[in-house]
Amino acid sequence: MRSFLAVELPEGVNETVSRGIAELRRRLPSARWVRPGSVHVTLRFLGEQEPELLTALGERVAAELKSLPPAIVSLAGGGFFPHDRRPRVAWLGGQAPGLDAWAAAIERCASDLGVEPEERPFSLHVTLARLDRPWGVADVETFAVVVSKWHLPEFTARELVLFASELRPSGAVHTPLRRIAAGG
Repeated sequence: MRSFLAVELPEGVNETVSRGIAELRRRLPSARWVRPGSVHVTLRFLGEQEPELLTALGERVAAELKSLPPAIVSLAGGGFFPHDRRPRVAWLGGQAPGLDAWAAAIERCASDLGVEPEERPFSLHVTLARLDRPWGVADVETFAVVVSKWHLPEFTARELVLFASELRPSGAVHTPLRRIAAGG
C-alpha cells in the first residue's frame, strides 16, 4: 500500500490554496496540479508498505506524538525541487516550529520497523504541482510572485494523518487510515 504521513490543512487554508492553484493553472504552462482538497504538509512519504507495518507504525508514532506539542504552521512563499533552475515540483513553503520534532519522531519509528531511511532532511512544503517539463525563468518568476501574494492564516497542527495513496489516471486519491493526535 502506497502511503505517507501528513498534516491536513484546515478548510479555510485549503480553500485559499485551491483558489490560488486555479489562478496558477490559468497563468502557467501545463503541469500536474494537486487536486483541490488534497493539499497537505507531508512529514514522511513511506512508499509501498505492507498494511501490518503501517498498523505498527501508527501505534509507535501515536506513542511518540503524545509527548510532543501541537505546532503553529505559517505557510508563505513558494519554491521548487530540486531548485528553480530546473524545477520539477512547485511548492508552497512556510514555517512550523515543532513539526521538525514530529518528523524526527516519525523517522525513528519508521527506522525501528525497517523502513528505508529518508535521505533528505525534513523541509516544510505543500506540493502544488509536478512539472512534466521544467518551466522557463519567466514562469518560475510568475509562480514566485503569485504565491508570495497569498494571505494564509496561521493554524495549529494538532494531529497527523496516516494516508493511503492510490495513483489513478486522474491523479492520486488519498484515503485517511489513521488520525494521530499530538499531546503536550
